[in-house]
Amino acid sequence: MARAVPSPRGRITQRDIARLAGVSQTTVSLVLNNNSEAAARIAPETRERVLRVIRETGYVADPLARRLLRQHNQILGVFTYEPVFPSASADFYHPFLVGIEACAEKLGCDLLLFTSAPVTDGRRRVFHENNRLRLADGCVLLGREIPSEELARLVAEGYPFVSVGRRADAYLDKERRRGGPVPYVGADYTTATAALARRAVDLGHRRMAYVGPGAGAESALDRLAGFRAVAADGRHEPIAGRSAGEVLDALIAAGVTVAFCEDLVDAAALDRAARERGLSVPGDLSLVALGDPTRPTVTDREFTGFRIPRREMGWQAVEVLADILHGPGNRVQRLLPCDLVEGTTLGAPKTEN
Repeated sequence: MARAVPSPRGRITQRDIARLAGVSQTTVSLVLNNNSEAAARIAPETRERVLRVIRETGYVADPLARRLLRQHNQILGVFTYEPVFPSASADFYHPFLVGIEACAEKLGCDLLLFTSAPVTDGRRRVFHENNRLRLADGCVLLGREIPSEELARLVAEGYPFVSVGRRADAYLDKERRRGGPVPYVGADYTTATAALARRAVDLGHRRMAYVGPGAGAESALDRLAGFRAVAADGRHEPIAGRSAGEVLDALIAAGVTVAFCEDLVDAAALDRAARERGLSVPGDLSLVALGDPTRPTVTDREFTGFRIPRREMGWQAVEVLADILHGPGNRVQRLLPCDLVEGTTLGAPKTEN
């Protein structure tokens, strides 16, 4: 029999029911509002488990909360800071959108893609004079880099949103009077990168390099942090304005035996440059790709690295947003593990350098 865990106010809440039933708060809300089409899509065993906990705890839904819930339009917005449909980025963003759509469908919500945002300094902006954000109950944000001031304003104004990708706390002023922690569902790049770096060390690599910006977006900073946690003295090789051949020359000249590439596209370019020089991968140089390609590339290599849980990130972003809309969520910041890929491009170095 379920045992009630009272809320701080002394009565059972939907959050308590969710914890006792082992489901999300969104699922509890959908079960309670069984006149919705979405409730019928919940697995019968899950629905029965929630109802059993409700019966055993004597839970009575708060009438005001139920009225507020019915005021929602069941429309969730999706705002993208970069175009997601052109071929240059479609392959990368598609799994995120698949996850977002699938979870919204399960919850019985429609999706509204905001496309009228003006471009300022080369980047789309949420806030503008024709802003229609309030047409949606809340919004999922997609983009590699999202302006901190926009995140801070969304937090300060209390607009329900979730970012796909980890975001640092955002504040509108130096005194941190407005803004705060940003709700997000991200990938744990730091742990995945560190795990791959340790694998390289175990194989005997000592001269290691991180290839890529390692700056700007939190995703880049997290990857570099994971690399630095293992290879504190590792070389950082920027790529801006340089050809793959130039980067390869710098790596070879420094005696680097393994390169950790922030983007798989750059790993593929280094692989091609190495082949043109008659170098072997991983014999002469090991290559590790830190995630999925953000731009189209053609390669016959199975790169050692990791895969980003993109579909699951999109799904859980909608799940977290629904929890925020229906009441205080259990966790509004989530980091999901990346799946390591064995690949064929990481091997033992030829000699100890």
